[in-house]
Amino acid sequence: MTDNTELAGKVVLITGASRGIGYAASIEAAQRGAHVIAVARTVGGLEELDDAIQATGGSTTLVPLDLRDGDAIDRLGAAIFERWGHLDGLVANAGQLGVLSPVAHIKPDDFDKVLSVNVTANYRLLRSLDLLLRQSEAGRAVFVSSGAARSAKPFWGLYAASKAALDALVKSYSGEIATTKVRANVFYPGVVRTAMRAKAMPGEDPNTLPTPAEVAPKLIDMLSPSLDENGRLFDVSSGAFEDI
Repeated sequence: MTDNTELAGKVVLITGASRGIGYAASIEAAQRGAHVIAVARTVGGLEELDDAIQATGGSTTLVPLDLRDGDAIDRLGAAIFERWGHLDGLVANAGQLGVLSPVAHIKPDDFDKVLSVNVTANYRLLRSLDLLLRQSEAGRAVFVSSGAARSAKPFWGLYAASKAALDALVKSYSGEIATTKVRANVFYPGVVRTAMRAKAMPGEDPNTLPTPAEVAPKLIDMLSPSLDENGRLFDVSSGAFEDI
């Protein structure tokens, strides 16, 4: 889809960057020449990421931040504007699995937490970063979602509902930016060897699953300035774009 030079000198923000897909995507973006604004709650994980990226000659700005803090997201947007004046790429990767439970048994606090991270935080990111993406020569935003949004299997209602809402949010936003240089899409990584997957499927052999590093290149491809898809989703399992 793209070559490994298109992101040279670009400024890319990645959430959930301290582990899993976000960690691998941050390294991939840095290796392609992007300056990575790495956002996560875990300071230790961010510091490990910084060491890994510096070892490859890349650069990062570390942002320890809880995405449930909307005011902090607003401050982050202001800081990016003051330093760079634009944002070339957003990888909204952070997410919460929550509990696998009958819908009627989900505790209100669990419901609110998952929706706040998987949906509200992404709305707050768009609210804070939309103008910065528009100031880029080719602003690209990609939101990591899940096939659970469509399958909505029993006991997966909380996670599925949050990802379905995210897909709808991105689809609507993509229509609003259709006449601009910004493009927004959704990414379905499929089954990946992550801590979230292990929590959901504790009896599964993780060694049978692809690693985050195997998925990350396809995710970062979606930040390519040459990518013209908008309001679409890329499903790793099919290797193709399709309508949301």
